[in-house]
Amino acid sequence: MSRFFIFLIKLYQISISPYLGNNCRFVPTCSQYCIEALKKYGFFKGMRYSIKRISKCHPLGSSGYDPVP
Repeated sequence: MSRFFIFLIKLYQISISPYLGNNCRFVPTCSQYCIEALKKYGFFKGMRYSIKRISKCHPLGSSGYDPVP
């Protein structure tokens, strides 16, 4: 299941993300973070980390370097 979501994220990175510009507040980007989390932890734990990270992405949230733990 992780491979399927990684495929979808890479498809997003190639086809949609270039048109949106550099809007991510974090390094690595949220989509790259999700790929790394899925590869490192598998589907369920990787998605949990990804959702937690994406929930921090708002105007009042933090920014900067935030690697996958």
